[in-house]
Amino acid sequence: MGFLKYGTMQTKIQKIKSPLNYIGNKSALLPQILPLFPQNIDLFIDMFCGGCVVGLNVKANRVVFNDNLTYLIDMYKQFKELGYEPVLDHINKRINEFGLSQANSDGYCQLRDLYNTERHPLDLFVLCCYSFNHQIRFNNDHELNISFGKNRSSYNKSIKRNLETFIEAIQKDNIMFSNLDFNDLKLDNLNENDFVYADAPYLIGFGTYNEKRGFKAWTEKEETQLLMLLDKLHSKKIKFGLSNLLEHKGLKNEILDEWVKRNNYKVNHLDYNYSKKTNYQTKNADKETVEVLIINY
Repeated sequence: MGFLKYGTMQTKIQKIKSPLNYIGNKSALLPQILPLFPQNIDLFIDMFCGGCVVGLNVKANRVVFNDNLTYLIDMYKQFKELGYEPVLDHINKRINEFGLSQANSDGYCQLRDLYNTERHPLDLFVLCCYSFNHQIRFNNDHELNISFGKNRSSYNKSIKRNLETFIEAIQKDNIMFSNLDFNDLKLDNLNENDFVYADAPYLIGFGTYNEKRGFKAWTEKEETQLLMLLDKLHSKKIKFGLSNLLEHKGLKNEILDEWVKRNNYKVNHLDYNYSKKTNYQTKNADKETVEVLIINY
């Protein structure tokens, strides 16, 4: 199938944004990625949904968001079940109850302790608003352990606006959530009108994105398993898209490179620095990162 260099394949996208600052999210790359997806998708499966940005902006009759980070999916399910106003009420209640602000680390730590004890799904979102860089991280005991975002993070107007549109979008009947390991997803009943998108942790990049977070680490074993699964889909004429890095900071994903060449899948090179909002001259000067969308159609 060969290689397609990034060029004019870019369109304006009216994006539904995630209320989470999720590492590795594809928000800025949507204008490059979405035009490469098939037309007339029936079921879209987002295997590693993270902040849900891609699945919320794709045109499909049905969307399944999957992630093995159980507590993340529990939070999304609560959003969908309750709706915006009850969620907003809970956020405001917690902010007042614990005196949350950009300076109150004690209040943040108290709520974090409560969450690790009671696991209220909405408390995870409140903590994300005030955590360092608005991030989520769990330790090996499944305790949320991300530090406080002192003088930086807070529940602000932008997050509130994104949360409202996000909840409105996921409350549609054609949106579903699951929290399975990608190997456990039921894919046998897919047909040629369905599409599987995989934005797994990158084997050679974005360090903290590959951390265990108290869940499964991403190693060469998982990378190989995912590629074998995509091969199986291809043998059944199921379309897929895989976001990944071929090269990053002097490292090369040999497993991925050999897999692409062996199967002759199409590699669409993305403008990585477009996603980082840098200029074209900088992009040409920086050859360290080769970000791609690999497709089988």
